[in-house]
Amino acid sequence: MSDYLSQTFGLEGKVALVAGASSGIGAEFARALAKAGADVVLGARRADRIEALAKDIAAQTGKRTLAVAMDVTDGESVTKAFDAAEEAFGTVTIVCNNAGLAIPSWALEEKEEDWDTTMNTNLKGMWRVAREAAGRMLKAGTGGSIINTASILGLGVGPMQTSYAVSKAGVVQMTRALALEWQRFGVRVNAICPGYFKTEINDEFLESDHGKQMVAMTPAKRVGKLEELVPPMLMLACDASSFTTGVALPVDGAHTVRLA
Repeated sequence: MSDYLSQTFGLEGKVALVAGASSGIGAEFARALAKAGADVVLGARRADRIEALAKDIAAQTGKRTLAVAMDVTDGESVTKAFDAAEEAFGTVTIVCNNAGLAIPSWALEEKEEDWDTTMNTNLKGMWRVAREAAGRMLKAGTGGSIINTASILGLGVGPMQTSYAVSKAGVVQMTRALALEWQRFGVRVNAICPGYFKTEINDEFLESDHGKQMVAMTPAKRVGKLEELVPPMLMLACDASSFTTGVALPVDGAHTVRLA
């Protein structure tokens, strides 16, 4: 990487935290942040997974890593995770707010507890992490970047995804609202809206006949590769995006363009 690119887009000296880092998009983001120069805190409920991943990232990149137990549905757990991150590395200035789940169901068949679980994880969980992170950035006077993982289903809708789509639409609006409030403190808040990417949440569906038919109808006629989400995330994480905030960025191979 040239000096210009490394100075513009590099994350050397930054401390990043990834919520929901145990697999899929979160794990991919954790690896990429370390490769770009940041020290990385991996947060998730599955401690064994993030501990192994943290060791692997440190061995591959030479960057400092830390695995912390984090349940985004528990405010105390979120606070303790940030406490551990600060004690180890200092103030977290980059947050990939990625924890989430999906419980597909037809609206008339959805259980109320499944609705509550989806909202508490996907929306309120991201709110907890974002507010904890921003409060500490303000106290330290550092500013920073918060990147929420939303979805193209936060911009449109699909069958059997009512609660998921509503939660992700909430993430998009929350991103805009927090960006408006926190810009004056130098805290940027943006969202990435992935299209179809194969993860633990959706791999069985995407391998089904119906899933393959849906993918075939998209402009790209394929699912995205996780590494294709990394450049947009790094762009939003780095200081080069100091005047970019409140954005909900689709990364979807023109899927939402077709739906517009």
